[in-house]
Amino acid sequence: MKGAAAGTTARPEGTGRPEDDGRYKWVALSNTTLGVLIATIDGSIVIISLPAIFRGIGLDPLAPGNIGYLLWMILGYLLVSAVLVVALGRLGDMFGRVRMYNMGFAIFACASLALSLDPFKGGSGALWLIGFRVVQAVGGAMLTANSAAILTDAFPSRQRGMALGINQITALAGQFLGLLAGGLLATIHWRAVFWISVPIGIVGTVWSYRSLRETGVRRPGRIDWIGNITFTAGAGGLLAAITYGIQPYGGHPTGWTNPWVFGGLAAGVALLLVFCVVETRIAEPMFRLGLFRIRAFAAGNLAALLISVARGGLQFMLIIWLQGIWLPLHGYAFEDTPLWAGIFMLPLTVGFLIAGPASGYLSDRFGARLFSTTGLLLVAAGFVGLLMLPVNFPYPAFAGLLLLSGIGQGMFSAPNTSAIMGSVAPDQRGVASGMRSTFQNSGTALSIGLSFSLMISGLAGSLPGALESGLRSQGVPAGTASQVAGLPPVSTLFATFLGNNPISHLLGPSGVLHSLPRPNVDALTGTGFFPELVSGPFHHGLVTVFTAATAMSLIAAAASALRGKHHKAAPGTPAGTDEGQETEAWRTAHSS
Repeated sequence: MKGAAAGTTARPEGTGRPEDDGRYKWVALSNTTLGVLIATIDGSIVIISLPAIFRGIGLDPLAPGNIGYLLWMILGYLLVSAVLVVALGRLGDMFGRVRMYNMGFAIFACASLALSLDPFKGGSGALWLIGFRVVQAVGGAMLTANSAAILTDAFPSRQRGMALGINQITALAGQFLGLLAGGLLATIHWRAVFWISVPIGIVGTVWSYRSLRETGVRRPGRIDWIGNITFTAGAGGLLAAITYGIQPYGGHPTGWTNPWVFGGLAAGVALLLVFCVVETRIAEPMFRLGLFRIRAFAAGNLAALLISVARGGLQFMLIIWLQGIWLPLHGYAFEDTPLWAGIFMLPLTVGFLIAGPASGYLSDRFGARLFSTTGLLLVAAGFVGLLMLPVNFPYPAFAGLLLLSGIGQGMFSAPNTSAIMGSVAPDQRGVASGMRSTFQNSGTALSIGLSFSLMISGLAGSLPGALESGLRSQGVPAGTASQVAGLPPVSTLFATFLGNNPISHLLGPSGVLHSLPRPNVDALTGTGFFPELVSGPFHHGLVTVFTAATAMSLIAAAASALRGKHHKAAPGTPAGTDEGQETEAWRTAHSS
């Protein structure tokens, strides 16, 4: 090639002028960070705003027949994100990562608009929202599956940790900022929860189409239909079965005795086994199992999966702890607790934002292992500290532990992502990014099912007796008290989660509140009765969940420590080399 003969670097088609690279990489960083931020915010924004949303469509989310709507509003987005990111990352390798990313922004914006225009009420309105949340999740998965690959293409190896650190920490912070945004917007109007994504989606779509360009070489190939179908069906069935395990069945507090749940688990595992076999025998698989021979890739993804499960359990247990117990005990009305829970959890987000970019930058120079392993040990220490707190804790100690946990997660996430993406050949970054996102999103979905199941099982043993005796002490007739105490604890748990007064919700259908003396009604529906009643059983479940999270954090730290040494660019490889040259440099650096 003439350019090569003249001493210049040959560049793939569509990469633009070499002198633009210094500016382009920052454009890519800012746009992809906006994309993953809005995608992760919308993953959690409905959690806090669900009461306002269901009131807006005229549906009681805690009625026995409506709990399914509630679960799928929370988990549908996460499930779709978990099962599609690998396929969408592979398609990005084949047809262009920027093309898939741009399309994702457009789909996300259109789905957000459709969500805000829900024309139905009741169950139909809920199905509309669930359906377009799924569409929105497809767009969000296209954003998250390709953003890390776009950044890895755009930045030289000496700056990737910093860039991916900013991007990934913003994504993690978005999960918690969504809680705060949902609480604020729900006080304005339930449709505002979805309106907020529309202008951001439109601006992001126009901006990405105008400014981003393909800087990597496409890898043409065939779509692995068998792999896509078996993985999507297997992972979807497995995660859906875990989701339905939360719901009561046949007089049991959870659904783990439901034959359909067991069937879904068995079918999901069987399909995933078929998927693994198929992927080893197809020339162009969607899920490159051979990447797990790379120690840094395998260890990084194992650590990411475990800490994602632990982080999801932390998020939901903190919400229940604050909304159901601590805030009411400190005089906050149940209706106000969703907003204030988001505010009081801000130290966790602050920790992310402090540690993420800094550790990403430092890991470029000193390697990922030191920072990611130390970060996971700090996360484990944070869980131990939370276990030692009383249920009615002093807030400074609580905030300090959240800050410690946030710093630890920030120290882990950015270097770990950089190490995973840097461990694979450049022409496989799309599928590697999708695989990384799959483990992270699957861990979040798994954590919800596991955490709620552990908590509900703990409550089922002691809550009914405590609830019945507490109600009878306030004059509630024995028959009504026994009937209420016999209801599935999932309804009580979700009532605290949604910012409803649990006692008013549980006694409302019986009408007994209208027949009791005013002092008894005030005591039952006040901010102290239910938290004091449930604090003991809740703390028992909390210990179980956080002990499991501590163990997962320590195992993740061990995996991180065993990831191997830091790989630097091959000797003589200049920063900003094109994809073909960097592929050869990667093979040279990893040949040992």
